[in-house]
Order: sequence, then structure tokens, then C-alpha cells
Amino acid sequence: MAKGTKMSVGGTVNAHIQQLGGGFMFSREAREYAAETGVAEFFGPYTRGRGGVLGDVDAEVVTAAFGFFPHQSIRAAWESVSMPAGKAAHRYALACQDFGRRKLGTFEAAARLAELLETVVAAADPAGLPLFAGWRAVPLPGDAPARVMQLAHVLRELRGGLHLIAVRAAGITPLQAVLISGSPLNDGPGQARWYGWPEPFQEITDEIRGAWQRAEAITDDLIEPAFSALGDEEGADLVRLVAAAHAATFAR
Repeated sequence: MAKGTKMSVGGTVNAHIQQLGGGFMFSREAREYAAETGVAEFFGPYTRGRGGVLGDVDAEVVTAAFGFFPHQSIRAAWESVSMPAGKAAHRYALACQDFGRRKLGTFEAAARLAELLETVVAAADPAGLPLFAGWRAVPLPGDAPARVMQLAHVLRELRGGLHLIAVRAAGITPLQAVLISGSPLNDGPGQARWYGWPEPFQEITDEIRGAWQRAEAITDDLIEPAFSALGDEEGADLVRLVAAAHAATFAR
């Protein structure tokens, strides 16, 4: 596969991977895990579960790994949950797996998709990516539907960590990146407020927006080697099957 084609595979699947890998975070399975922590507010269980692979560290370590959240929000959330970090990560992984079983239990190509995703995950260099490295080390379940969802989450952490590196390399701050990109649920300022960044927010200039676009391009370049592990046919299969799994997961 030519270099440009490999890059297009990663770019094509990116949006679907982001949504697949993060979909469980708002699921009934995640709410059951959150209830076990005894903390009703979403952000605490999310922070403890997602960051639990880092171990029982100080909140500043979690802030550094998450990157796009203000330190005061992470500290309050991290310390609000008394569940040990390792247990929280384990329960969060189970929520992800159970979400996959519920959504992709009848997805006939789950085994093939899991194989392709695992190839990409295994090929990625974890240097500078503590959340990706931590989640890649979490044992995978044996059944394909759960395996697909956990691998999508791991790949989501891969791109998120690389994007944080790219944002800093492009000379913009994490807050500026949030204000520009937002999320599927919020515009940029709305997402920044939800993360807990204090207002007023600065105006996003064309120069800052251009730097963010460079960060996006850097992210694409950094993630390319992982997708380079796939051949032509495998890349085409990945694009097709990720789109099909996304449709199955979020079908109304």
C-alpha cells in the first residue's frame, strides 16, 4: 500500500474509532460502574476509571496524561472516588467490554475486525503515551464483540495521546485546542466549560486556528506507522468493518 493510501485509512476510520472507543463512557454499563464507586457525578468515576491504568498516583500525573483538562478539575474528580485505581480501571474495562457485547453481539465480522484492530494496536509505539500504554496492557477479553470495543478504546487513547503531543509541538495550548475542536456533544466553549476551564475564554484567531490545523496534520503523521502494519486488503477491510461496527453500535 502506498504511503498516502495508508494515511487515508487512518484518517477514514478516525471519526468512527473516536466514537466507538468512547461510546461506552455514557452507557448503562458505565453508569453501573459509576454507581459502584458511590459518586453520582459523572466526571469522578470517568477520571478514576480511564486514568486508573496509571496506578494510585497523584492527580498531577493524571492531569499530565489527560492533557486537555484543567488541573483543578482532575484533582477534584480523581480524589472524589475512593475505589483503588487498579480496580477502577478493571471495572471501566468491564463496562467497555459489556457495552461491546450488547451492541456487537450479532455483528458477524467482529472476529475479523478485532484481528485488524489488534494489529494496529500492537504496531503502535507507546513512547510518550502513558494512557495508551496502560490501556494496551489491560488483558483483552476472549469474545470478539467485547474485544472490538476495548481495542477501539485503546486506539482512541493512541490518537488522543499523539494529538496532545502534536498540539504542544504546534505551539498552542490544550485549552486553545479544546476551544477550536469541541466534541460531538458540545461546541468548543461548551466543551471547555464542561471540562472546568475558567472563563472568560480568549478569542481564537486565524493564527491559532492555523496552528491547530498543523497539529491535526502532525497527529496524522504520528499515527501513520501503526496503520502501516496493514496491507492493502487489510486496510480496505478495516475501513469497511469499522464503518459497519459503528452503524451497528449507534443504530437507533
